[in-house]
Amino acid sequence: MSRIAAILPAAGLGTRMGAETPKQFLDLDGVPLVVFTLRRLASCRAITDFLIATRAEEVAALAARVREEKLSPSVRVVQGGGTRQESVANALAEVSPDTEIIVVHDAVRPFVTREQTERVIAEARSRGAAILGIPAIDTVKEVKRGCLPEDVALISATIPRERIVLAQTPQAFSAALLREAFAAARLDGVTASDEACLVERLGRPVYVVQGSDRNLKITRAADLQLVRFYLAEERDGR
Repeated sequence: MSRIAAILPAAGLGTRMGAETPKQFLDLDGVPLVVFTLRRLASCRAITDFLIATRAEEVAALAARVREEKLSPSVRVVQGGGTRQESVANALAEVSPDTEIIVVHDAVRPFVTREQTERVIAEARSRGAAILGIPAIDTVKEVKRGCLPEDVALISATIPRERIVLAQTPQAFSAALLREAFAAARLDGVTASDEACLVERLGRPVYVVQGSDRNLKITRAADLQLVRFYLAEERDGR
C-alpha cells in the first residue's frame, strides 16, 4: 500500500480571533480544534501518516493529547516555524521518503469531509496536484493602494467571477512535486500563502475540486460560532 502523508500546520498565534489562546487550541465539541480537525481528516483511511507542526512550546503537550486519540495512522507532532510555509517545510522534512502523496490541511478548517479528502487525493494521484476550492459569489475587484488612507482603495479592474475560485484545503500533491516546489521557493527566497502557489511557480498545473462553504477556515470569533452551529445541525440530521 502506498504511503499518503497529511501535514497540519498549527503554529499560528490567531491574533484575529481576539483570544489569548491560539485558535487551533480553542474548544470545539470538548476537544482542541486541531484535534477535532485531525479526527475528521483521519476518517479518510487512505492517509497513512499525520504530521502536525506546532509552536515549540506546544509540541510536548499536543503530542500527549494526540496520543489519547489512539488513532491507527502514525501521528507525529513536530516543531513549526514563524510562517505557514516554514511549518509545512519542517513537517515535509519529516515525511517518509517512500511517500507517494502529501496532503496539507489547515488545522483550523474542521469541517472537511472524507469524500472531499478522498477526491483531492485521487486527483493528485492522477494529475500531480489538486486543491479544494469554491466559486466566488461576490463581485471581485482589483484595487490599488498606497496613496490613499489605509481604509480606502482605488478600483483598477473588475475580475469576472467565472475566473475566480476561493482556495481551500486539503491541497494534495505528488510528494516529489511538492518537495521540488519547496526547494525552489527556498532557493529563490519566495514565501507564498499556500502550497498550490509554490507548485504554480514551477509552471505545473494545479486542478481545483469542488469544495464546500462549510469547509471554512476559522479566522475570527464569528467563524467558530458558525462551525458550532454546523455541528449542531449535523447532530440533528439536518
